[in-house]
Amino acid sequence: MILSIIAAAGKNDEIGKGNRLLCRLPADLKHFKEITQGHAVIMGRKTFESLPNGALPNRKNIVLSRNKELKINGADVYPALDPALIRLANEKEVFIIGGAQIYAQALPAAGKIYLTKIHAAFPEADAFFPRFDLREWREISRETFPADEKNPYPYSFIELIR
Repeated sequence: MILSIIAAAGKNDEIGKGNRLLCRLPADLKHFKEITQGHAVIMGRKTFESLPNGALPNRKNIVLSRNKELKINGADVYPALDPALIRLANEKEVFIIGGAQIYAQALPAAGKIYLTKIHAAFPEADAFFPRFDLREWREISRETFPADEKNPYPYSFIELIR
């Protein structure tokens, strides 16, 4: 199984504010859907609660929570990352989709990062992608796009592998 991280981060590694995304980039949402469709996605409870329509369709939704009583329609709940990964061992690729604490837990074991780098700063952010040593990673692709009528900021889709 490949453990992959998928995230969108601003110029200073910002990923959110108040349990919400920093901005709306339809191109990134489409990119996220294309990459994760048909795969398992692992997220923290707060990330799950931020989803506008509940469980993501056409994906196996896994939510991490210390609350042993928590039941979520359309998702399996695990108390920690390791038991979830054991359960998903036969999957081809599993995606960590947030939030900051879950990214930090998964980063040491991840083999791939799909990063949308938003070329803007968001000083109001209160959640950040964890710092990591780029020397441990190799960039295998990068596509850069200008801002347009639907996407208010320029951005790049970057793929990194260990």
